[in-house]
Amino acid sequence: MIKYIDPAESQRVLGGWLIDGTGGRTRQNVILELKAGKIHAIQPATPDDIRRPGMVDLSGCTVMPGLIDSHVHLFMSGTDEFMVRRFQLEAGLDDLKEVIERHLKQHQARGIVAVRDGGDRKGLALEYKTTHWDASKTPVHMKVGGRAWHRRGRYGRLIGRSPKAGQTLAEAIGGDLFPGDCIKIVNSGLNSLIQFGRETACQFNGEELSRAVRAAGVQGRDVMVHANGKRPVQIAIESGCRSVEHGFFMGTENLRKMADKQIFWVPTAVTMHAYAQHLKRRGQGAQVAQKNLDHQLEQIRIARDMGVPIALGTDAGSLGVHHGRSVMEEMKLFMEAGLTPAEAVRCATFNNAGLLGLEGSGALERGMPACFIATTGGPECLPESLGGISAASIPGIFPGRG
Repeated sequence: MIKYIDPAESQRVLGGWLIDGTGGRTRQNVILELKAGKIHAIQPATPDDIRRPGMVDLSGCTVMPGLIDSHVHLFMSGTDEFMVRRFQLEAGLDDLKEVIERHLKQHQARGIVAVRDGGDRKGLALEYKTTHWDASKTPVHMKVGGRAWHRRGRYGRLIGRSPKAGQTLAEAIGGDLFPGDCIKIVNSGLNSLIQFGRETACQFNGEELSRAVRAAGVQGRDVMVHANGKRPVQIAIESGCRSVEHGFFMGTENLRKMADKQIFWVPTAVTMHAYAQHLKRRGQGAQVAQKNLDHQLEQIRIARDMGVPIALGTDAGSLGVHHGRSVMEEMKLFMEAGLTPAEAVRCATFNNAGLLGLEGSGALERGMPACFIATTGGPECLPESLGGISAASIPGIFPGRG
C-alpha cells in the first residue's frame, strides 16, 4: 500500500537516492524539505539529520518525480478478450465511467500523476473529464485529445472521426465545438505484423496538415500526429506538430529533423512488445512483431544520441498494453535501447511535463511542487521497482489542501 505524504505540511523527507527528473546524476542520501506543497530545499543528509526525530524515512528508497504517460486510451482496457474490447468500443459513458475510473486508479497505483489521452471515437474520455472527474478522489491530471481526426476510409475510426464531405481538415478542426485539450491527427496506417517495414500512404498531404496545425494553433492547442514510415513522419514534422506518436520506421533523417526542431517523439515501443508476446501465446508467427520492436529500439538509441526529446507514452488500452504497469514496461525497453535509469525517468517526467504543458512539473528542484514517488531499493532496481510504489507526495490528493 502506498504511504501518502501530505506536502502541505512542513516535512523533512530522507531519501536514499534521488533521481530529480532532469537526466542528471543520481544523488544519494538527501533531505527534501517540504513547505506549503513545494520543495523548500534539497540538501545532503548528515548523520545528525538521519537521527533527527520526525523525519519521513525513505532511506531505503529511490525518490523521483511523479510519472506521466503521454499516450493512453482511457476508454479501452489492454485485455485480449474480444467481447470485452468490442463492448468498450461500442458502449457509452454510462457503461464506461467505471472503466475509465478504474484505469485512472491503475495509473495512480503505479505512481503516475498525469496522462494524455489520445482519443476515442465518441469522445468519452473528454466527456468524463468535463462531467465526472474529481481530482481529490483520483488525483491523476488529465490532458485529453477528444475525438481524433482521420481521412474518410482510412485507419482511425476506432479513436475518432473524419471531416465532413467537402470540408478540409483545417475547417473541421476550426469548426469543432467540443475540442479536446490537444488535437490528435492520424496521418498513416498501422504497422504490418506480416510484412516487416511496410509503409502506408499518408492520409493528409503537407499543405493539409500544415493548415490543420495552424487551425489548432488559433485555438491554442498543440497537435499530436499518429505517423509511421518516412513520408508520413516527414509531413508531420514539416507541419509544425508538437509530437510524433509511434514513429516506427521513420528513419534517421527524420530523427535528425526532430532533434533540430525539438519535436517530441512518443515511441510506444511496448505496443509491439505486447503484440509479439500475444502472438507467441497463440502459437502464431511473432517474428515480424519482434523485428518491428528491435528496429524501434534501435531508433530510440539513435534518437537519444541525437538529442531528440523522447517522451514516454504507452498507448495503454491497446491489445496487451495495460494501464499503469505498461509505463514500467516501456521504461524497461528504453533501458534496453541504451538509456540510463535517470534518462528513462526524464522521459517519463521532465520531458512529458514539457510535452503536456505542465509548467513547473516533472522535476524535483527548489521551488517546484512537491510531487514525487518513492520506490523500494536503489536505481539499479528500476524499472521493476515501479511495480510497488512505497510512498508518494501528490499536491491536491488531500481534499481542500495542496
